[in-house]
Amino acid sequence: MGHAFLLLLPLTAFAVGGLFLRRRHALAATVSTASALASAAWATWLAWAKADPAAGAVWLDAGGFTVVFRLEWDALARLMAAVVTWVGAAIHVYSWGYMRGDPGTGRFFAFLSLFMFSMLGIVLAGNLVMMYVFWELVGLSSYLLIGFWHERASAADAGKKAFIVNKLGDFGFLLGILVVWTVLGTVDFLDLQAAAPTFRDRLAASPLGFLPLGAVALLLFCGAVGKSAQFPLHVWLPDAMEGPTPVSALIHAATMVAAGVYMLCRLFFLFALSPVALEAIAWTGGLTALLAALWTVAQDDIKRVLAYSTLSQLGYMVMAVGLASPHAAMFHLSTHAAFKALLFLGAGSVIVALHHEQDLWRMGGLWNRMRWTSVAFLVGMLALCGVPFFAGAASKDGILLVALRENRALFALGAFTALLTSLYMGRLFVAAFLGAPRGEAAARATENGWVMKGPLAVLALFSFAFAWRGGWAHDCLATLVGAPMEHAPAVVHAFFILIPLCGLLGAWALYREKPTDALGQLFPGLRRALASKFLFDEFYLWLVRGVQERFAAFLRGVDQWGVDGLGVRGVSLAAFCLGNVLRCFHSGSLQFYGFLLGLATAALLIFGVLR
Repeated sequence: MGHAFLLLLPLTAFAVGGLFLRRRHALAATVSTASALASAAWATWLAWAKADPAAGAVWLDAGGFTVVFRLEWDALARLMAAVVTWVGAAIHVYSWGYMRGDPGTGRFFAFLSLFMFSMLGIVLAGNLVMMYVFWELVGLSSYLLIGFWHERASAADAGKKAFIVNKLGDFGFLLGILVVWTVLGTVDFLDLQAAAPTFRDRLAASPLGFLPLGAVALLLFCGAVGKSAQFPLHVWLPDAMEGPTPVSALIHAATMVAAGVYMLCRLFFLFALSPVALEAIAWTGGLTALLAALWTVAQDDIKRVLAYSTLSQLGYMVMAVGLASPHAAMFHLSTHAAFKALLFLGAGSVIVALHHEQDLWRMGGLWNRMRWTSVAFLVGMLALCGVPFFAGAASKDGILLVALRENRALFALGAFTALLTSLYMGRLFVAAFLGAPRGEAAARATENGWVMKGPLAVLALFSFAFAWRGGWAHDCLATLVGAPMEHAPAVVHAFFILIPLCGLLGAWALYREKPTDALGQLFPGLRRALASKFLFDEFYLWLVRGVQERFAAFLRGVDQWGVDGLGVRGVSLAAFCLGNVLRCFHSGSLQFYGFLLGLATAALLIFGVLR
């Protein structure tokens, strides 16, 4: 029963804040933040104590379809719940300072609580139906948060884009769930894991035997492609920056985008049955990581740099799952949650200090004016780049080591992506924090208060490697596969150290004396190509307007003129006209009927004579 409080706390905060406190901003923020902090403390205690959840109860029983409301609390759920609640709590506290004075603050905190409830529901779900319900609630709450400033057309469009693109992946996920239930007759994770060895044979003997096992696995993978913004459904995540910066941190760090990776790890026993599916998953993740890193090099908006960086890191995690290493994926997901939240909140601190200026080339000199934020951002940057002694080095190097052992091509792709990561993050830090101020707002910037600096300090501590070396977090990761995390040989470890150093030194050499983007000056054509993101958004826009809308117009014409016009209205009009004609012969006049009888008799006589 104690585990249910993890769901009840944010749900209660959402209900109270949404129904009664929308205009009482301070009280709404207090209730929402208190619920987040209480959830974090409760999740940590439950994880530390390794308490077992209560037995489930039947939630739905219709014919042969039974769903038991059961909360999962294994090593994977414990680790993910702690990550989600603590990062979410830090973002709640930070939001007090960031959203101060906004007329929609009460509504904002209510939506934050709904998001926390939905995400924790995915983490604790004990079966596929529960997971899918909360999966859709995460999509709804992300739509509400991304489009929070809905009076801006760009924010409203970004919210709709995220919702619609996610529905494409969710549709495939739903089909996969239906196939799994049809074949195995259950949706509970424990029963599915027990029946997984017989899945191939039972699929072949079922009415869906024409489906290969890899196709079923890829249908489930569609859900992760949408939620974790993998290629080709990656286009929604950069536009999610239209929401407030705490929303960006919440979506990009530990919640929505992590849901897809978590689902892959939760259902890994099914994906492991198909080597073909694992290969497709690994290459999808690797390609996403590389493309996003390339596009990031040409971004000038500080939040968009971090957004595309998130895409790239998610690609690493998905690649690790495809390489049959869910423990490596979860390790990187956990460390990434800390340092990416730190980077987004650091960027939000800069944006507030600069009166919502987000252009890198109008910043500069912030190291001397915002030392606390600068140091925190530096810690997050070094962790993301994989510099030794920081959390990202331990987790990302683990993925690269797995790739080196399993697939050399993916290792080369991942290593090059790591080099690009150090290059674009060094570019961001040099442009924003070093040199002389390049804008009036940057020249007058001042540090924010403790309500925004405090969460930066907490997240910075979790961005160091020592925070992940021992304790229950490491034990949870080891339990996922029954084996400890791998360690690189000395030569490979030296190579891993060289990658971030080369990228950071390259960024220093290129940008330390450049008031504008050096890449655009040296290679203007390459920069334009990278800034265009290879025209994926334009392609999808053409697909919608040039193909989908024209096809819809054709179907509308068929329905309007064919089905409705000739079919429904045509038949009714013919019957109406025929009725009017026949009505002329039923006037009720005896003289008219006699005339018709005589006319008919004359016609018969004439016909007989002529014949």
